[in-house]
Amino acid sequence: MSENVVPAVINLDVPGPVINRHLYGHFAEHLGRCVYGGFYVGEDSEIPNEGGIRLDVVAALRALDIPNLRWPGGCFADEYHWTDGIGPRQGRPVMVNTHWGNVEENNHFGTHEFMLLCELLGAEPYISGNVGSGTVKEMSDWVEYLTRDGDSPMVRLRKANGRDEPWRVRFWGLGNEAWGCGGNMSAQQYAAEARRFGTYCRDHGDNKLYRIAAGANGADYAWTETLMRQYGELGCAYRPSSFMQALSFHFYTLSGPWRAKGSATAFDTDDYYRTLVQAARVDELITGHSNVMDCYDPGKSVGLVLDEWGTWYDVEPGTNPGFLYQQNTLRDALVAGVHFDVFHRHADRLIMANIAQTVNVLQAMILTDPESKALVLTPTYHVFEMNKGHQDAASLRVDLPAGLPERAAGDATLTTVSLSASRKDGQVLVSLSNLDAEQPADVELDLRGGTLTGVQARILTAGALQTHNTPDTPGAVAPRAHDGVTATAKGLRVRLPAHSFVTVAGRLA
Repeated sequence: MSENVVPAVINLDVPGPVINRHLYGHFAEHLGRCVYGGFYVGEDSEIPNEGGIRLDVVAALRALDIPNLRWPGGCFADEYHWTDGIGPRQGRPVMVNTHWGNVEENNHFGTHEFMLLCELLGAEPYISGNVGSGTVKEMSDWVEYLTRDGDSPMVRLRKANGRDEPWRVRFWGLGNEAWGCGGNMSAQQYAAEARRFGTYCRDHGDNKLYRIAAGANGADYAWTETLMRQYGELGCAYRPSSFMQALSFHFYTLSGPWRAKGSATAFDTDDYYRTLVQAARVDELITGHSNVMDCYDPGKSVGLVLDEWGTWYDVEPGTNPGFLYQQNTLRDALVAGVHFDVFHRHADRLIMANIAQTVNVLQAMILTDPESKALVLTPTYHVFEMNKGHQDAASLRVDLPAGLPERAAGDATLTTVSLSASRKDGQVLVSLSNLDAEQPADVELDLRGGTLTGVQARILTAGALQTHNTPDTPGAVAPRAHDGVTATAKGLRVRLPAHSFVTVAGRLA
């Protein structure tokens, strides 16, 4: 085949595993300006808000069909004591955020504020409990406070704080990064703690908990094996009330070594390719953890969760190094596109993923300017929006030939064309990325088992990899209609300019 023409076969009539909408999940930690100054501005703010929650941020995220929001951390979760964040705000104690900037927090954003935020977003809450410095009773009480009806000590406390009806909260994290900031535990130590905490996190009424055990750092497959062995040793009779329904891991994309991660905006082509090579490693890691899980759980009853992922660079010059504020360029959008293609291919085991983080931290969807009060949608935001049709759609297998176009990146090589596809309610969505910084590519889609009508395409690209959105140039990287799609005898030919992300949508005839 020609160097930059890629044939791809998609069987439109053979649906695969459903792409769980929670693969498009989000993450909000008490870190920098994610919560305070991002989601929450206070009821006295001149910025339009409801209960202190910033409404333009809510509107932007609702446009993504945001499925869930993870809170309060991250590392912060294992020093957060939830009872400090309930009751009248003026009476809540001040705490020190020792993980992120050593700043004082007034606890004005707590459980009730988070649940209001989730209601405004139309998103399911995912709460990470405190295993590192908390107690089993503390977490058990939090579950009861949120989800129990009737009469009990925690129900009476909730009602005293203004909420009569319980909330529905399915997703509960049993701590966070227990191998590091969540307690510096060994896998064996954490497995014992997870069993204990998970056992006492009870189902109340018809609220059935989905307990997510804190899993591995990157490729630590031994951690996953230890937890899965614990799961298996409980025996079939115990599984209906098992201590975990899912197991997480974390993976961040870096363009350089940890102490010199590089700039989010001032990078060259070599940095770009190194970053994309690292991003593509997520496929290897999901495969590795899935293979371990298959040994103990061949029926895939335990879900795999990647509840922290994204790019991590050096902070922007002049900002607090503990706030992890970084810009977001076209490079980050392409990192997101690659991740989603991988997620879709692993939809049989991977049930949730959470970008880190939603506002003003790391690979954010939204940046808010503290001076102008402006809101900026990042290039990564636009990939989430362009891809939202994949949520709860059936994945479609994409068959690609050997010898795909590649670029060298140090000692590694990067396959420069990536794509995935899905169908739902008669609608087909194909996502395609050309990661080549300089050369365009054409993809010949051989569509079997059906034809598409009403085909529409959109493209996200820019003149330079480093292009990003600011309050002065909010649309520098934004989607637009793409006229580079033509019909062929077998399907469609899609033109992909250099460094571009494209979606093609059509209805099954």
